[in-house]
Amino acid sequence: MAEAVLIDFFGLKLNSQSNCALLKTLNAVQYLHATNAKFFYIMHCCNLRCENGGEHGDSELEMISSLPALPVGFEVVSNSSMAATLYIIKQKLDEENLSSITIMTTLQKKALMKVFIDQLFTDVYHFEFEDLPLDLGESHIKESIELNTVTNQELEEIQNDIKTYLRSLPGLKGELTILTSSLIPDTFIHGFTTRTGGISYLPTLSSFNLFSSTKRRDPKAVVQENLRRLAQAAGFDSEKFHRIKTDHANGVWIMGKKEPDSYDGITTNQRGATIAALGADCLPLVFADPVKKACGVAHSGTCRNCLPGLFPGHL
Repeated sequence: MAEAVLIDFFGLKLNSQSNCALLKTLNAVQYLHATNAKFFYIMHCCNLRCENGGEHGDSELEMISSLPALPVGFEVVSNSSMAATLYIIKQKLDEENLSSITIMTTLQKKALMKVFIDQLFTDVYHFEFEDLPLDLGESHIKESIELNTVTNQELEEIQNDIKTYLRSLPGLKGELTILTSSLIPDTFIHGFTTRTGGISYLPTLSSFNLFSSTKRRDPKAVVQENLRRLAQAAGFDSEKFHRIKTDHANGVWIMGKKEPDSYDGITTNQRGATIAALGADCLPLVFADPVKKACGVAHSGTCRNCLPGLFPGHL
């Protein structure tokens, strides 16, 4: 059962005559989900395809916020993009450690919403969709949109919306910092990141998370933004970035040969490639051969119990 309910009102034509329909809808939603859901979020935002969305959206937000009897427990979340609105709600869900969510939206927008969900959330969350019981006339959605389909143009718009919003977020817990060692020759660009300067807001990830997993609450899009910032600061191509696939074993991938399914080390002599070993409790190692112009990284498998207090961060 849903722990939180998201009600999608953005992109709908609302006016002063819509108050009764809005209140009727909110009361119906609360009645249906009152047993389990304690959090109700009204999503209000200018749709990607809305024309003149700014002024129109502001007037709608004022109308929703000024409803004389907004049910207790409902919160309006509004921003200039769908990506921003959903990400703000995601932060609220994470603060309460919620994972079971119902989204109430129109049938026409369900497919688009699923794309946003896939990009901004992970498998930790469980989403269910319900039809929005609201009759306010036609929305701003183009009539040509087929139900349950997303065009390539729409997909690109959604991805750009997410990237643009994530790039606008400030770095957390301080500046992005890259530590270097005088023992590694200048032939190689190298560095160890700290835990600052990224946008991962979850306390356990300490802002600069560089590892995405379906079992974590940090989505791949956020990790990619952290990586983009690192690449920009360190001067490498994020498209040629390769990280180990940790198996806590002794497998090594020699770049140029077939890539194994998992490996705790990488070696390469390819120019322009960037390799990385991620570390948490375990120790990442860097190797450099200035004669053969080759380098390598490895995940050492050292545990916190063996070396208390040693926490090198990420490479």
